[in-house]
Amino acid sequence: MLKYCKTVLQKVSFNRDLFRKELRKSIHWLAHEDALMLKAWCIIQFGSLYSDLIRDVFENSGI
Repeated sequence: MLKYCKTVLQKVSFNRDLFRKELRKSIHWLAHEDALMLKAWCIIQFGSLYSDLIRDVFENSGI
């Protein structure tokens, strides 16, 4: 499931709103450990574009 979430996020990364929506869904689908791995991956892959968005979504999800 983690691999699938990464694929979806890469495909929607052109649009900030879509990225936020899919990131929220991904967090809910994943186990806590996988969500932590996704967070690290997002920061590495998209931190230059969406660092504030990534931080907000993960903080609001409790991770």
